[in-house]
Amino acid sequence: MSPRADALRSRERILEVARRHDVRALRLNDIARAAGVGIGTVYRHFPTVRALVEALSVDTLVRLGDAADRATAEPDARQAFRRFLDDALTLQLEDGGLEAVLTDMARTDPVLHDECAAARGKVFAGYDAVLSRAQRDGVVRGDVSAAQLQRLLCGVEHAVRLGVPADRDLLLDILLSGMRPDPQAAPDSPAGVAAIRRPAALG
Repeated sequence: MSPRADALRSRERILEVARRHDVRALRLNDIARAAGVGIGTVYRHFPTVRALVEALSVDTLVRLGDAADRATAEPDARQAFRRFLDDALTLQLEDGGLEAVLTDMARTDPVLHDECAAARGKVFAGYDAVLSRAQRDGVVRGDVSAAQLQRLLCGVEHAVRLGVPADRDLLLDILLSGMRPDPQAAPDSPAGVAAIRRPAALG
């Protein structure tokens, strides 16, 4: 195996082990020991804990961007919207550091800043595309922004963490129900416009 291939394998092994740890309690020495590599190898790939957290989240951000692409390709807007939120919630629950990377780029390590920013930008574009399509098709009320949707999903994530895993589907259903167009809304309001377009239901 070439030195480059060996280095890539070590990096993936470190990330694989780190994913099984609480990102709020990561220690590079512990990761090196669990991954079966030297501490120097860990530091060469990830000079700080923050760099490791970002690398973990970049991978998750890429997966979240891919989920948005899949949702965009889904013919049914209702199914696309639900599937995207379901995928996004799953990834946020798997990656405890994702929310911080999404919402606090000021703390991003310069080593990985560009990579994080690019991946995050694709995720934001994905949120906007999936939501805009759902609103155009009358699946979601028209007065919800992509930023608000992301924060709402973070709220569901926190609620699941505070409760039990079995709460997940119920809380996601409540979120989806709350974003349905209101048929009683005034016709000239954003929610009313969305409701008139198509009285579709979520879930």
